[in-house]
Amino acid sequence: MSREALFGAARALAERIVGAPAVAVRADASLGTVIATLGGLLAGVPVVPVPPDSGPLERAHILSDSGAALLVAPGAWTDIGLPTTTVDPAARSAGTLPEPGPDATALILYTSGTTGPPKGVSISHAAIAAGLDGAIEAWDWTADDVLVHGLPLFHVHGLVLGVLGALRTGSRLVHTGRPTPAGYAAAGGSLYFGVPTVWSRIAQDPDSARALAGARLLVSGSAPLPVPVFERVAELTGHRPVERYGMTETLITLSTRADGERRPGSVGWPIAGVRTRLVGEDGSPCAHDGETVGELQVDSPTLFQGYLNRPEATAATLTTDGWFRTGDVAVIDPEGRHRIVGRASTDLIKTGGYRVGAGEVEGALLAHPAVHEAAVIGAPHTDLGQEIVAFVVLAPGAEVSERQLVDHVAAGLSVHKRPRRVLFVADLPRNAMGKVQKKLLTD
Repeated sequence: MSREALFGAARALAERIVGAPAVAVRADASLGTVIATLGGLLAGVPVVPVPPDSGPLERAHILSDSGAALLVAPGAWTDIGLPTTTVDPAARSAGTLPEPGPDATALILYTSGTTGPPKGVSISHAAIAAGLDGAIEAWDWTADDVLVHGLPLFHVHGLVLGVLGALRTGSRLVHTGRPTPAGYAAAGGSLYFGVPTVWSRIAQDPDSARALAGARLLVSGSAPLPVPVFERVAELTGHRPVERYGMTETLITLSTRADGERRPGSVGWPIAGVRTRLVGEDGSPCAHDGETVGELQVDSPTLFQGYLNRPEATAATLTTDGWFRTGDVAVIDPEGRHRIVGRASTDLIKTGGYRVGAGEVEGALLAHPAVHEAAVIGAPHTDLGQEIVAFVVLAPGAEVSERQLVDHVAAGLSVHKRPRRVLFVADLPRNAMGKVQKKLLTD
């Protein structure tokens, strides 16, 4: 679909929904989702993307909590309690609507926490613009690019970066429906977005991976990219992936650069306009020595407006001087490179008086040829406070003992960072974006 036709269809929808307090969109991987989202943005109406696979309880919570007055493209959903409307890709309007102000809410995205129902994250037009412009600069993204991805359109990665980014640059976009290796290989793009699960599957499909050799840039985000996957993708495609970091509440904040060094495990430097700092448990600044672990805090024009209808939850995420507490722990090296260790709640393990990042132990495990996937948690321990426990998925046909893996980690890292227990499992629980759900492992 041409840009002209897309905006014509979106304007036609915008004229039908202008003035609504918010509109929900059944955000499947379709052109209708793109038209509906753009229509809401043009109308100045907050758009609420709803996962197409959401169950009745989750869907009812999102529709009620968001205050949406209308559901666009309901598909097969029934008994939703809201008026509905469809998207007509053939509709056209050349009319104009007032430009929404920069502080107007553009999107309300729902994120799930470890407890309670999902929270609505309100994101302004200005925040989206700042995040996209920072990514565009970091990745040398231009209108000459062809972006390819197959990511869900109800998350920041697929919708904001992967759709609105293409519209902001004027580049073409090919959405593959699902992020399959064959789909990526056939798309003929210059710029590819994927989550680690996508790149892992591509690394296991050499023919599809080699088809990406003609690309300009491969970008990975939403979760840490395992070092073996990074290295295998680089070997097969000739491209060292760009790794980046962000959250729903902060959009994109950190990235390695198209024209810079790309080290496995590094998510690079702040994009334009973003400031970061590392803070210890006592509130003091952490050294930028590449070893000291601290909570990552962000001050940025990309920050969210707050959690919808939850002022207390919003206030709890902000420091007294207005910085956002990401809840992630990281290290920063002397040159300013950032490496995310994991979530403070699940990935900062306090064992025997030491502070150990789960990501570092996972990386050491993944360096063993018998290990296909690994996830590390801290489990309660009467003597140590927490003990390091590793869940390991073995590579097909591989054999290794628990003792061999413990010794392997102890040989590469400090001895106190070795797992006390290794549990062999068939797979790891993941969410729709490929992130391991460590709460389930802890349980």
